[in-house]
Amino acid sequence: MKQLFEPKRLPEPKRLLDLALGSALLVLAAPVLMAATLTVALTRPAGGVFVREYRTGLNGRPFVLSSLRTRLFRLDLLSRLPHVVRGELSLVGPAPLKVGSPAAAAPWRRLVRPGLTGLAQVRRHSPLPWDEAPLLDQHYVEQHWIGLDLAILVRTLPALCAAHARSETQPRAWLFAQPFARSYAQSYARPCLPAHPRALPRARARAFTPRGEGALSDTDHRLRRYIAAR
Repeated sequence: MKQLFEPKRLPEPKRLLDLALGSALLVLAAPVLMAATLTVALTRPAGGVFVREYRTGLNGRPFVLSSLRTRLFRLDLLSRLPHVVRGELSLVGPAPLKVGSPAAAAPWRRLVRPGLTGLAQVRRHSPLPWDEAPLLDQHYVEQHWIGLDLAILVRTLPALCAAHARSETQPRAWLFAQPFARSYAQSYARPCLPAHPRALPRARARAFTPRGEGALSDTDHRLRRYIAAR
């Protein structure tokens, strides 16, 4: 006899975290997002207030990802919070790739939802040579658990602040150092040739003089009344 009622499956802890924390963040960020949306709408961008693109989601299902058309304080990421509440995105996961991208066809990407942030975003500027985005995303999919998600969420804000500060200071540092770099290059680009052709052999001999030995000279530095021993 078939069961009339099937037991209801409870959401996994990761999905519960997305629902609880995603809803709370959406409520807190709603005033900021509304003000940013109004500001972008007043500028009348050519493509509209939101950028809509097809991305690959859980089990390879495509969905339309909407992002606010701005990079100021990464408000474009906060504008994706409704996708987290609906279950199309997760707070933590691999980056959502475009439909048809060769990297999106990897089997391990179909096992989890793409996320707002992830291990690759947090470790992007790490000095380790193996910290490449695909390897980090695959490592997260294979080893993810609720503790790792919380650790990545804690490190996301400092990583975003550090990346913003780095992007602000690098152009200023280059503008400050550009005159010194130009003068340094010009000084070493000048040919070091002697003023007179007769001084060329003497300059070559001086250049090959070993360290610690005096340079050869045509001047007689002997004291007066000096008599060489026979």
